Amino acid sequence: MTLEEIRFGELDQYLFGQGTHYDIYKKLGAHLISGRGRKKGAYFAVWAPNAASVSVFGEFNGWQEDTAVPMEKVGPIGVWEVYVPKVTEGMLYRYMIRTTDGRTLYKSDPYGNWAELRPGNASRVADISRFTWSDTAWIEKRKLFDVQTSPMSIYEVHPGSWKKHPATEENPDGFYNYKEFAHELADYVKNMGYTHVELMGIAEHPFDGSWGYQVTGYYAPTSRYGSPLDFKYLVNHLHKKGIGVILDWVPAHFPKDAYGLAEFDGTCCYEHQDPRQGEHPDWGTKIFNYGRPEVKNFLLANALFWVEEFHVDGIRVDAVASMLYLDYGKQDGQWVANQYGGHENLEAIAFFRHMNTCLTGRNKGVVSIAEESTAWPLLTHDVEKEDGLGFSLKWNMGWMHDFLDYMKLDPYFRKDNHNKMTFSMTYAFSENYVLVLSHDEVVHLKCSMLNKMPGYLDDKFENLKCGYAFMFGHPGKKLLFMGQDFGQLQEWSEERELDWYLLGEGQHKHLQDYYRDLQRMYLKYAALSRNDTGYECFQWVNCDDCFRSIYSFIRWSPTKRNNVLFVINFTPVERADYRVGVPKKKKYKLVLNSKDPKYGGDSPREEMYTAVKSECDGQPCSFAYRLPAYGVAVFIF
Repeated sequence: MTLEEIRFGELDQYLFGQGTHYDIYKKLGAHLISGRGRKKGAYFAVWAPNAASVSVFGEFNGWQEDTAVPMEKVGPIGVWEVYVPKVTEGMLYRYMIRTTDGRTLYKSDPYGNWAELRPGNASRVADISRFTWSDTAWIEKRKLFDVQTSPMSIYEVHPGSWKKHPATEENPDGFYNYKEFAHELADYVKNMGYTHVELMGIAEHPFDGSWGYQVTGYYAPTSRYGSPLDFKYLVNHLHKKGIGVILDWVPAHFPKDAYGLAEFDGTCCYEHQDPRQGEHPDWGTKIFNYGRPEVKNFLLANALFWVEEFHVDGIRVDAVASMLYLDYGKQDGQWVANQYGGHENLEAIAFFRHMNTCLTGRNKGVVSIAEESTAWPLLTHDVEKEDGLGFSLKWNMGWMHDFLDYMKLDPYFRKDNHNKMTFSMTYAFSENYVLVLSHDEVVHLKCSMLNKMPGYLDDKFENLKCGYAFMFGHPGKKLLFMGQDFGQLQEWSEERELDWYLLGEGQHKHLQDYYRDLQRMYLKYAALSRNDTGYECFQWVNCDDCFRSIYSFIRWSPTKRNNVLFVINFTPVERADYRVGVPKKKKYKLVLNSKDPKYGGDSPREEMYTAVKSECDGQPCSFAYRLPAYGVAVFIF
């Protein structure tokens, strides 16, 4: 790119001032320059509207402040720019900002694409254009993805703790780099039947223990695992293996680190000046000013940046509720009402509508997923037609809480909480949902998924098999956090790798095989995914068998062929005389049996069961099946 092509011109100023410069990251930040007789170097541009002066210094001048290169203010919007010769890729740099009250601030680049490895915090010059993509077939296929009908099973992963190398002097954390991670992750995910991975902690962040949810480098893949080009390699490789990539994205807040966005030019550029609007008292972080065009532009362009520059297939937006409610996590006197006296954040609402419309409108098949913990209406509804917020999907937190509350109970008490497993069907189609069992549920003394289950160890495995089957039968996309598909025993910690050694023990391997077969069943039968948006796809056979804690239901196929019948026994009591009602007098094929010897069970079953004209469960026909203790039976008809 030449200097003439990249300079911040009048049109750039206008669009940035309107909040609609969707590729502003191609102008702001550090960009390598070549051509037209000029020596190679870098163009630097930064938004600091209230600074008295801005300079850039770094490895190219020996970090000498007295020879820092002064930047020139371009127009009234507050962008500063400069061309610096002899700057090469990989060099570290910082902005030195003189405030109007005489202070000197040292800031990393808000639009920088590469950061110094923590605990360092300088920015690093990068050329992210040098990568050659080979995922064209995936991108074309992605255009056919339909959030209403396409199957989606997500593997949530924290790259730094999925697997680790033994610590060495060169790699004391034992991190896999992006390229190593790409190959091992793709092989695992492909074998297990997941369709997507959701990656935690990719945007640069200073503290490992934040898991990436306190971001300082919104435009930089974390350097913990390699360079920006290495991250592109990861995405490209996953795509070539047929796996989608979703990134956690955190527009709700940012940390107060001195080198970051907070009071960037000595004033509140990115956050509200009023702490009642600009700070989260519980989190100790700053809140973006969603009403300021340049701040909206920073976030809008960032979402597009990850999709259009790094080819990711979607973003999962963290802490949406904290953005939608002005009083989120605050007491009286700690927040300011909107112009109508309400607690809705009107500027954040407008931001989401704008962002979702741009993101999915410009990139067909890309998804935006909301982690939203309240009953905010129309979250996944169309912006123009239904006055919705335009998200593609919403995490079903209500289902998750009810499901886990039920699963943790001793089976004796489940009869009194039967409705916890049925209530979600009263609202299952009000939004486009993802059923989530995420990292948040296996940390901070909440126990791993396996250890949430009641009883002795054998009981825990059988309970979890029942729970996972219920999840795959319930309408909605699926998400599971790493380690829970093979029964991780310890709570998750970002400091250590998963307990992969457990796969050498029979019960853990059997659980993994069982979860893999659930996913293969989910992908195979259209009834479980392609008819997922209305009550015509789901029918309770018996949702009232509370005293035996048995649930039976049908997932109807859109073609009415290969419909799926689930029968799940959530108690340790065998029902040798169990009879299930069915709608038709025909053969029912058993396709999944949790007690199959291949899952460590001891009760092989005949495959075919023939229904007879005998009313049961309000259905005209029925057939008998010996339902084992903690038994799961899935039939096709």
